[in-house]
Amino acid sequence: MKLRAIIATFTVLFVTLASFAVTQKPKVKPKIVNIVNFIRLLEPREPAVTEDVLYQTVVKQVELMNKYKLRGTFLLQYDALMDARYQKLLKSLPAGSFEIGGWWEIPQPMVEKAGLKWRGRYPWDWHANIGFSTGYTPEEREKLADVYMKDFKSIFGYYPKSVASWFIDEHTLNYLYTKYHIIASANCKDQYGTDGYTLWGGYWNQAYYPSKVNSYMPAQNAANQIPVPIFRMLGSDPVRQYDAGLGTSWQSVITLEPVYKDAGGDAKWVSWFLKQLVEGEAMEFGYTQAGQENSFTWDAMAKGLEMQMPLIAKLRDEKKVTVETLAESGAWFSKQYKVTPATSVTVNEDLAGSNRQTVWFNSRFYRANLLWEDGTLRFRDIHLFNEKLPSKYLTQKVETNVCSFYTLPFVDGYLWSTPTDLAGLRFKTNVNGKEVPLTGGKPTITNPTSGVLQVSWPLASGKGTLHMVFTEKQLTVKVTGKAPANWFLDMHVSAKAELPFQVINASSVDSKFEGMDYKVRALSGSFSKLAGQEVFRLKPIAGTLTLNFVESR
Repeated sequence: MKLRAIIATFTVLFVTLASFAVTQKPKVKPKIVNIVNFIRLLEPREPAVTEDVLYQTVVKQVELMNKYKLRGTFLLQYDALMDARYQKLLKSLPAGSFEIGGWWEIPQPMVEKAGLKWRGRYPWDWHANIGFSTGYTPEEREKLADVYMKDFKSIFGYYPKSVASWFIDEHTLNYLYTKYHIIASANCKDQYGTDGYTLWGGYWNQAYYPSKVNSYMPAQNAANQIPVPIFRMLGSDPVRQYDAGLGTSWQSVITLEPVYKDAGGDAKWVSWFLKQLVEGEAMEFGYTQAGQENSFTWDAMAKGLEMQMPLIAKLRDEKKVTVETLAESGAWFSKQYKVTPATSVTVNEDLAGSNRQTVWFNSRFYRANLLWEDGTLRFRDIHLFNEKLPSKYLTQKVETNVCSFYTLPFVDGYLWSTPTDLAGLRFKTNVNGKEVPLTGGKPTITNPTSGVLQVSWPLASGKGTLHMVFTEKQLTVKVTGKAPANWFLDMHVSAKAELPFQVINASSVDSKFEGMDYKVRALSGSFSKLAGQEVFRLKPIAGTLTLNFVESR
């Protein structure tokens, strides 16, 4: 009776979702663009990049945004905050169009004014244990925050509403919220090893409320979250960024940043990227961040920005995107959502010459990525979120010049892959006794009701349709029509992959990562352990497979 009840429940679910697609009034789903430029006073890595070169870069950014009447945010590192030229320039900007906030990298004047010893090689040192809040004890982080906020208010007459960085520890973020009432933050896109910083497995793009014990981990409950939404930076390529750098120790960058000639500096890529933002299913809202740090200089970013800004302005004028400040987006998010919502990032059509499609699903409990390529389908990524997993830097400072933030892996198509052997949870079937990939056509990706993402994939030769329903906590897969009844999924990894799996049972996979035990349970369907690089198999029961991503042991 239990199995029949489960099957009946999900049959009703699919029928209900189908009716929603027809009858529910379309929901307004804003597509938000933040233009964020952050400002450093100096650049010790490049002698030719003088303080005047950096200042003139910001002047040019202001002129370009004013030309197209684009709203935006400028974030000041402390040494730039204290510079009279930047004070005069930014005070002259209309408050109704521009926001001034804080960029949370830690330079020498800020440290010394807090009564601490500077340990850097230069007046600004980009290493994680020097130039970021992770390099200081919780008490020292509060002193640094007090210095910045006091001086910011003395200059501008108010405390900043937005404070962002490549990464801000949870203690600092919560302190800035409780004492100074910031309403928005931002951190780096997911990346592995780039610039010595790893952020891997997080809420992909969009925005989330962080856990009080881990600023990179979405909280699952309002009581355990810092109520400051963190927006993901830089506008990552949803198809290519994830795999960039396979076989190396760090990833390359494929983002909207205008200095990258094959991405944000390329008109074809930018037009494609913005089209996917506007047209792709986002569930609640779409989001991207444009702009550039002044360290790259105007010469390097001018061509890309001068191409991007009119495109963004045109979409704004057509009411296809909303261009607003980071603080405005933070205030909107907090008004709309008491906890982190389920969202998606969808690419319906890839760049010319590629036949790939992808969708990223995020909730406060997990993320998942589907990738279609050459008529086949695999889960490229599934990571679980657990607000009880503390950051390494919650109470301790980092002692090395690199830092890392992770969530809990169930499928990792990057770390478990090589350039010639791609990991993933692949859809397969049996044909004449031979295991072959399940093949199909162009998927349809919809949001039939709040918190639900539905994917329908027509299988080859008109044999039926594979349906997937993502909800906050679960995933259900079902095949309808004249499809093969013997479909399944195999978890394939490269030969040397380091895996978290501890025990593979018929009803669950038990794993351990970063000291945390966690479990993925099959509510309908079963796991079986395989040998070698095929780690386990997932088979449906009576045509239905349902996975629960929430339970931890």
